[in-house]
Amino acid sequence: MPYLEVALIVLLIMLNGLLAMSELAIASSRAAKLRTMADQNVKGANRALALASNPGKFLSTVQIGITLIGILAGAFSGATLGGRVSGWFLTLGLAENVAEPLGFGLVISAITYLSLIIGELVPKQIALRNPERIACLVAPAMTILAKVSAPLVWLLERSGRLVLALLGQNRVKDSTVTDAEIHALIAEAESEGVLAPEERTMIAGVMRLGDRLVRTLMTPATGVEMIDVNEAPAKIGKQMADSGHSRFIAYEGSRENIIGVLQAKDVAAALLRRRAPSIKKLVKQAPAIPETLDALDVVNLLKESDVHFGLVYDEYGKLEGVVTTTDILEAIVGVFRHDDSEPEPDICERGDGSLLVSGSTPIDLLSDRLGMSIPPTREYQTVAGFALDRLGRIPKTGDSFKEREFHFEIVDLDGRRIDKLIVTRTMPSKRRVAL
Repeated sequence: MPYLEVALIVLLIMLNGLLAMSELAIASSRAAKLRTMADQNVKGANRALALASNPGKFLSTVQIGITLIGILAGAFSGATLGGRVSGWFLTLGLAENVAEPLGFGLVISAITYLSLIIGELVPKQIALRNPERIACLVAPAMTILAKVSAPLVWLLERSGRLVLALLGQNRVKDSTVTDAEIHALIAEAESEGVLAPEERTMIAGVMRLGDRLVRTLMTPATGVEMIDVNEAPAKIGKQMADSGHSRFIAYEGSRENIIGVLQAKDVAAALLRRRAPSIKKLVKQAPAIPETLDALDVVNLLKESDVHFGLVYDEYGKLEGVVTTTDILEAIVGVFRHDDSEPEPDICERGDGSLLVSGSTPIDLLSDRLGMSIPPTREYQTVAGFALDRLGRIPKTGDSFKEREFHFEIVDLDGRRIDKLIVTRTMPSKRRVAL
């Protein structure tokens, strides 16, 4: 009966589609999501995770099934349906040398079309839309199929490894996730509405902390208030009130002789008790932090400190600046308002599309904004340091240089320190450029 033969071929094509869908679903499933589904007791999640963790055996099982289905479909289409269609053309009066190739050609074309649509394209598109869910649904049947075909799978797996070894491809795939992949995933999550733009900004800030040195976050020593504990308490209190700060570096006699941190609240509490406080006894110890320490290590040091205030020193023991928990937080979420004044952004976009950039801006922050890649090991950490590296000399106002499609111009100096730069893109570009 031709109808039975047609039904059998359609069934084989559908089985081929099921295997193709199962293969792509399990191969595309994310292990982390499968583990979450397994923890939630989703049926089939554990089996799908087991199949995904050993893709060699699973892929061999699927290929055995697809190959057998292809052989059976080819045999039925050629030996049965092709002959029947050719015979039908002969009854219509066509010559044998015309009817036979025409009949076989039509059958093969129809089966090829159905195999591509029903046996490959549609099932794989379904698998890609929700791979983890599909993987959980097909995992029990695929597990049984894998056990039944285990001996043949073992032979195929060993044969495949041998061929890979002969081709020099026997190395294990590096499954390490890179920063670029994480950033791409976060960007995709934002575009899909899973993450808000503010959440993406904070996640990017947290990731940058591991690459930032503490000297890119600290307040330089030139901008830090210092108090001599040998001064009269009233004079110290006035200095604190005039400055508006809450914590101060305390020294004794010489600014080189730093003894710790003095907090305004401790001095104020002592003065309110109407007794002359011993300023030196109010000084608290602050952690000494090397300027080469990265920001994440600094977080751990500040968490253990009573004052959440660190003193940053260079390799010669000279005070370079101070770092606080607020500095760490601002590196993640942006600058806060201080003293009722608007915070000055590190990067400000102007009307013509150019960027006004502070020289103290971390270079990785600017690289993210411009889409530039920077070397992981470098001598500079700020935009000013990058400009000095490119110029190779002490800059002057108006100095400029080009880096690929970007034009950098120094527009303001604070003494010899680069205060402001203007960055302009000279040509459109969608690719990342390496500095």
